[in-house]
Amino acid sequence: MNFKRQFLKMIFKILFIKISIITIVLLIMVKSKKNRKSKKIRKSKKNKITRKKKMNDEKGVKKGFKAKKVGGKYFFKDYPDFRPNLSPRDMFKLGSFGGTYWRPIKSGILGKELKNVHKKYPKSWWKGIPEKHLSSPFNQYDKSINKYGVKVGTTLSFWEGKGWIKKDNPYGWVHWYCDFFLGKRTADDERQIKRWMGLASQRGRFRKWLVTQILKNNGKWNDNSISLRFVKPYNIGLIS
Repeated sequence: MNFKRQFLKMIFKILFIKISIITIVLLIMVKSKKNRKSKKIRKSKKNKITRKKKMNDEKGVKKGFKAKKVGGKYFFKDYPDFRPNLSPRDMFKLGSFGGTYWRPIKSGILGKELKNVHKKYPKSWWKGIPEKHLSSPFNQYDKSINKYGVKVGTTLSFWEGKGWIKKDNPYGWVHWYCDFFLGKRTADDERQIKRWMGLASQRGRFRKWLVTQILKNNGKWNDNSISLRFVKPYNIGLIS
């Protein structure tokens, strides 16, 4: 009997030690997990603070994320729904604005004359594009350099008169897009993106109109001749 009692005591002792060890290990694991989670939260908060600091330079100009090409479209991490398929360089290589967009202007918004504004952007944007395809006078609009061979858009004074031109980008939407593409952010971003969404996004009126014309004419998605049949100056709401 004494032997059995001693044996049982020894068994219980061993079990107690094992349970104690397992409990200690579990407690260490739980504590370690909490520490990792706490570090992750602190790191996340630190990143948010850093990002907020990074969003403003010494002049108070907001900075966001530069464009990144994903699946044939440009992606902006801070505005994920804004997915244009052309870069500023692409637009001017296609002959947008008939070579007149960056012409010298007298800005009614700023009350002064502006010229060579495009030269503040990366030189690589304009490489291989003749200067006359960028800054020719408006009365020398050359539709032959446009991919579609058409003249679109209205005068700057028209847009200023409507109140659609802001001080940050006195040339208009494309001026804004050039800045936005490089990461500059302003209070006008949401309005400008909304304009694009309403016109050129998947649900945009211009896209829907184009698809309708293609279907009506039993055409193909890349048939440029179909788009030429209904393009009118006032249809291109972003030409400003």
